[in-house]
Amino acid sequence: MGKVLVEKILRTCPLVKKIYLLVREKKGKSPQERLREIFNSALFDLLKKTRGEEILAKIIAIPGDVLEDNLGLSEESRKMLREETNIIFHLAATIRFDDPLKKAVLLNVRGTKYMLDFAKECRKLSVFNHVSTAYCHLHEKVLYEKAYPPPADPHMIIKLVEWMDEKIIDSITQQILDGYPNTYAFTKALGEALVNDEMDNLPVIILRPSVVIPIWKEPVPGWTDNINGPIGLLIAAGKGVLRTMYCDSQGYADFLPVDIAVNILMLTSIDYMIYRERRIYNCTSSYEYKVSWQEIIEMGRRIIETRLPLNGVVWYPGGSMKRSRLLHYICVVLFHYIPAIFLDSLIFLSGNKPVLWKVQQRITKGFDVFEYYANNQWDFNNDGSLKARELMTDLETQLYKVDGQGMDMDEYFYHCTHAARLYVLKEGDESIPAAKRHMKVMWCLDRFCKLMFLLGMLYLFYQYLFTPIMRRIF
Repeated sequence: MGKVLVEKILRTCPLVKKIYLLVREKKGKSPQERLREIFNSALFDLLKKTRGEEILAKIIAIPGDVLEDNLGLSEESRKMLREETNIIFHLAATIRFDDPLKKAVLLNVRGTKYMLDFAKECRKLSVFNHVSTAYCHLHEKVLYEKAYPPPADPHMIIKLVEWMDEKIIDSITQQILDGYPNTYAFTKALGEALVNDEMDNLPVIILRPSVVIPIWKEPVPGWTDNINGPIGLLIAAGKGVLRTMYCDSQGYADFLPVDIAVNILMLTSIDYMIYRERRIYNCTSSYEYKVSWQEIIEMGRRIIETRLPLNGVVWYPGGSMKRSRLLHYICVVLFHYIPAIFLDSLIFLSGNKPVLWKVQQRITKGFDVFEYYANNQWDFNNDGSLKARELMTDLETQLYKVDGQGMDMDEYFYHCTHAARLYVLKEGDESIPAAKRHMKVMWCLDRFCKLMFLLGMLYLFYQYLFTPIMRRIF
């Protein structure tokens, strides 16, 4: 989301003089090196083509880290930012649902506190836009655009994880979460509470996006740098390693293309600076468009089977969603674990490193998160955001798409699959013909195995059920 935001600002806001990015060192790479890698992404191709590469000079990497005291800023950097910062977008967070509680608190809660402390020093600050999540108050089945009490005192939780040993924290995590399904939702709720506490002291606003998914329209349809969310499910199913899900097939989740989320992020900041009425915005889509899990899976299956097969498909895409947890677990053993062990054994005997068992372990771990959200339902009230949408000028409407009108779902998921193939899986278009041939072979093999299974069942029925019954009759 941060990368798409930077690209959009540079491409549509010529009056912006500088964008300062707080960037930490990672894997031995300096902030400047990491920035150069980001700019080499296809995401920035349109920007460089339309505005010239010199536009990137507006981006300045500031070494820092929200995990460190004073954000890890040098005194010189902090002084400069205090004098020049007008708008703060706070998006830094861990989005891993299974992170240890200590790590999640230090990044999502204490990191937010450090950012708020810094914001109080900024003399020209017009708005502090905090990106929360629509799924941080899970006890509310209808989420309104208002503040909610936090699940715990965020200041106390920060102190707790600072002085307590991590092993002890891990042992009491479930007691601390107190019904929250994961550390992500819990810590994002605490971080939001810290921002709410500063409503009277700072020009803060809160944006609550739902599940952010790949780009819909611009600059690169379908672009993403990860396969979290429904795209990961489509890829796993397309590779043939995901055959069953415990999920209400008619249920729906709330998804939001990242370009729409970024447009809303920018416009909410403008909305607050002009009108100063709305402080909390639900950034969701299901109040206008509801797409069931079944529809998503069927669309993905059609695309991967007929238009854009993936390389290295283990088995022909198939499987189904189950409402029975017991049936789902049986299918996991039969269609996930046993094939993974069998194929890994063949891989090992051929002298290569087994991989499928690790893949299945990751899928199983993902199920633990997915099942909670897939089998529960939430709705979102967006009255304030809809009022803000009505105030948009014609130019804003043209530059910043914030609704789903005109979306062709099949084409959107086609672009998502294509972009994931190119940018995440590194599977070039030149491999598509071979992938299609391989998919046909998998189809034949899948039908052959199903026929053999059916014949086997018929034989067992005839041998052990039908024949004894007929002998008793005659």
